[in-house]
Amino acid sequence: MNARELEKSFIMQTYTRNNLTLIRGKGTRVWDDSGREYLDFVGGIAVCNLGHCHEAVTKAICEQAGLLMHTSNLYYTEPQGELARFLTEHSFADRVFFCNSGAEANEAAIKLARKYSLGRRGGGHHRIVVTYKSFHGRTMMTLAATGQDKVKVGFQPIPEGFVFVPFNDLNAADVAMDESVCAFLVEPIQGEGGVNLPSPNYLRELKNLCRQREALLIFDEVQVGMGRTGTLFAYQNYGVEPDIMTLAKGIANGLPMGAMLATEEVAAAFTPGSHASTFGGTPLVSSAALSVFRELVRGDVLENCRAMGARLEQGLGRIKERRTDVVEVRGKGLIWAMEMNRDCQPILERAQGAGLLINRVQEKVLRFTPPLTVRVSEVDTMLNILESVLDEP
Repeated sequence: MNARELEKSFIMQTYTRNNLTLIRGKGTRVWDDSGREYLDFVGGIAVCNLGHCHEAVTKAICEQAGLLMHTSNLYYTEPQGELARFLTEHSFADRVFFCNSGAEANEAAIKLARKYSLGRRGGGHHRIVVTYKSFHGRTMMTLAATGQDKVKVGFQPIPEGFVFVPFNDLNAADVAMDESVCAFLVEPIQGEGGVNLPSPNYLRELKNLCRQREALLIFDEVQVGMGRTGTLFAYQNYGVEPDIMTLAKGIANGLPMGAMLATEEVAAAFTPGSHASTFGGTPLVSSAALSVFRELVRGDVLENCRAMGARLEQGLGRIKERRTDVVEVRGKGLIWAMEMNRDCQPILERAQGAGLLINRVQEKVLRFTPPLTVRVSEVDTMLNILESVLDEP
């Protein structure tokens, strides 16, 4: 049986898959089971930030796999400790909790915010303000925090404790943040919501509002952290530091990992037994993540991200100027969206037929998240293919 037949026969049908079986990748390219090559501007959904099979990451994985892969968190391991030091030295945070995914990182952030508030302010301050069009995960609690009704269908009753406001609306946030609120959870840039960017002062004013109301500010950087916006973390673009931040996706370049970071004061609310993860921060994934961070902080990857992001922005902008079916182009670094006035699924299929992998969000929004190592020629090739498939009926 081939991969398609195996999936149809034995895997739960929770995904609408493209008609493509991928077997190999290198850099910004992947190959299918017939040997055909594709230019990958999906990047595992903003996961393979250093590209497929990056030499430093592959070496780190192989070396650690030959030493020690898993011990649980009953014991100390050097890769985990080194990774935590690296994260805190390059961010606002003082402490890190490791887990396995973005949903788990956000779940941990929600628990930490509630526990911190309970200890500091007593009971009755447990609600969290979140935004419409957000996406925070698919566990029941992070599903409840997600501002998209379509992902909640069939799972009622949904846990309570969240208040929804429009993204980028400070007045709505001000009204929502009453005495019952302990935190504001927001993506600095909404990824699954359509690559929606904040206004210049939105995040800074949110921080001020949180301070006034004795609430914590939580940044979900699961998709836009790890260099995706041209800085190591997205918050660094906006001159504001959160109290808690969550990471996943690109943190280990393809191995499943998540992290929740916090200041010393907030992190102290978690004591032994407060929260745990059997697989969180194993030596294997921590070694992979360490290799990713070392590549990112050297500078050339982030510099390339900014340069190629500018080139992508210019190219998408030129396409918009020549067409009437493009509503808007928006993004930062190497996460970009092209909003159309029509369903984008046929465009994805034609692009795949032409050797280009892209994806869509919100049905009418094309999204581009290539590896941060993408080259000039690859950006230009993508733009040429995109323009050609947009012209097809």
